[in-house]
Amino acid sequence: MSRIGFAWNPKGQRVPEVLERARAWCAATGQEAWDAPGDALDVIRGELPTTDLVTVLGGDGTFLRTARAIGGSGVPALGVNLGRIGFLAKVEREDLERALDQFLNGDFVIGDRFRIAVRIVRASGEAEEHECLNEVVVARGRRVRMIQLEVEVSGSHLATYVADGVVVATPTGSTAYSFSAGGSILDPRLRNMIITPVAAYLSPLHSVVAGEDHVVHLTLREAHDGALVSLDGQLDVPIGLGDRVEVSALAAPLRMVEPAGSTPFYDLLRTKASLLPY
Repeated sequence: MSRIGFAWNPKGQRVPEVLERARAWCAATGQEAWDAPGDALDVIRGELPTTDLVTVLGGDGTFLRTARAIGGSGVPALGVNLGRIGFLAKVEREDLERALDQFLNGDFVIGDRFRIAVRIVRASGEAEEHECLNEVVVARGRRVRMIQLEVEVSGSHLATYVADGVVVATPTGSTAYSFSAGGSILDPRLRNMIITPVAAYLSPLHSVVAGEDHVVHLTLREAHDGALVSLDGQLDVPIGLGDRVEVSALAAPLRMVEPAGSTPFYDLLRTKASLLPY
């Protein structure tokens, strides 16, 4: 018997029907189950020690919120797409029961996803730490004025960007904001950080890939009303002049379940791209 958690999008219109199917499957197969909204981080964290699988019912936003709770706990996650694109989901909603059957039968593989640690160091010396699966973005505030960001990689000066912001993304996040800003898409099995400026003014460096052994520093040198540090698009932290954002590799990955027969990444990339509005 397995104990399976279901983290769901509290605003998803399709959630009630799919969640009811999930509960019915658990009852029919004799599995223990719990469920919680994907943003109930403390609830999810409290369930993890006795959980064999967390199934995320929603889109990429729900998956990223849930991933904040799962972190490097080692509990694997399975994404079931109830959104529009769903790059992080390996299963479409009509295949939920089949995917759960495959999990019970051991008919799956685990894909490790590289995560990053983000340390925000104030000019005063105070610091706070976060973890991200997709990306950290340092971006301008409410006013439409560019900011100036000094970027260093392991002590080497890379560039001082005058831009709307700078994205430091993981391979998992390379299909998100980083890609829209002109960054390359990386194979999600890699352990790299992609540094990409957003609407940079007269910059010859459009995107740079750094290895996992490097630490990326982004220091706010100029801004009219400060800037924001956005963490996986889920949490925004205001920063001021002289504040520094340090980005480094986390050793423990997020573990993602890929049921047998899942669409390979490059086929998924082509398929999902065809769903985007143009």
